[in-house]
Amino acid sequence: MLKDKITNKEVVFGVVGLGYVGLPLAVDFAKEGFEVIGFDVVPAKCQDINNGTSHVEDISDAVLASVTGSTGKGFITATADFSKLQEVDAVSICVPTPLVKTKDPDMSYILSVCEQLKKYLHKDMLIVLESTTYPGTTEEILVPLVEEAGFTVGKDIFIAFSPERIDPGNQTYQFKNTPKVIGGVTSDCTEITCSLYDQVVDTVVPVSDTKVAEMAKLLENTYRSVNIGMVNELAQMCHILGIDTNEVINAAATKPFGFKAFYPGPGLGGHCIPIDPHYLSWKLKTLNYNARFIELASEINTDMPNYVVQLAGEKLNDMRLSINGSKVLLMGISYKENISDMRESPAVDVFKILKAKGADVSYHDPFVAEFKFNGSVEKSIDISPDVIQGFDLVVITTWHRDFEVTALVENAKAIVDTRNATRGIRDNKIVRI
Repeated sequence: MLKDKITNKEVVFGVVGLGYVGLPLAVDFAKEGFEVIGFDVVPAKCQDINNGTSHVEDISDAVLASVTGSTGKGFITATADFSKLQEVDAVSICVPTPLVKTKDPDMSYILSVCEQLKKYLHKDMLIVLESTTYPGTTEEILVPLVEEAGFTVGKDIFIAFSPERIDPGNQTYQFKNTPKVIGGVTSDCTEITCSLYDQVVDTVVPVSDTKVAEMAKLLENTYRSVNIGMVNELAQMCHILGIDTNEVINAAATKPFGFKAFYPGPGLGGHCIPIDPHYLSWKLKTLNYNARFIELASEINTDMPNYVVQLAGEKLNDMRLSINGSKVLLMGISYKENISDMRESPAVDVFKILKAKGADVSYHDPFVAEFKFNGSVEKSIDISPDVIQGFDLVVITTWHRDFEVTALVENAKAIVDTRNATRGIRDNKIVRI
């Protein structure tokens, strides 16, 4: 039986999608003594993984090399050959779920995996969807796939949804010590899935079905999106009133109950928070319901890069300068501190808006050497006191650990700080959101 194979670590575990979610998952299963086959559509990525070269910052080359280079228990083999799905007993789907331009869900990656899966389904197989999606996806897509192949869900093949909770760059909470929510199509599906993940993560959290698990993931990120939207609007109100936003939040945070601090920024970045709430909003629209909080938070958060540029324009105007023709330096271009991830980075939006208004914009980011912008390649510049002094304005868009705030404040003519990096420093040259 499948459960016995899981208990004895005799299952071959498959991971489809070897990105920032799938690779850490594969590594942790291999470290716990499972044989792992990783699948990805990019052959070069598979070859690098097999050679012990990681493309995911949270997985070092040394850690990856310790679980590659061989086959069998405790090792990962990466491949672009999806026929090897017939060799796996359990498979986790960790492919992207982006939005199309209309902010509708793009299910093409999941559907592509399903096209491959249906060729190699076999009895006593477990399928776990980890990609974030709208409530009902597992039942609407994976269950019919299995039933059309002549199998019974919960008896022949087991299906569950278990939302990924990877936070890139987080050194405290990683896959193993982050509780794992699991919802199966049937109670047996939940039990089988829990027995597998229980051997790899510290805590599994079973829920009644797949829809609850799918909705829980969307709640997590909608909660953050809405609260960030609230403090982003608060920042604009405080600016009008001449109040320090972050001092207000820190004062409120001294209350030991009933309040959780969120802080403003230049906008939302990454794959989850700017995107996931729209999956829920889209699903509700199909049921003639308008998710008002989600839409309002999205409107506020999406407009924050414009607000940052507004502050930049006001500061330059105080110096009798206009944005057009001014030299502006962005400190940080990735969406989050201490990583190179550029997905949905609001710093790129600030860069784009300033450029469109005629500014001469450069950026410095030790994690992003270059990025493509409007058909050209923008490169990070080296900075020094002399270089900083040559800019009319510095905008702090992402605050990396190696940045030195004292040197920046001493040498910059003016600063717009979107990350509260200059907290505690009183200087009229600084504008904080």
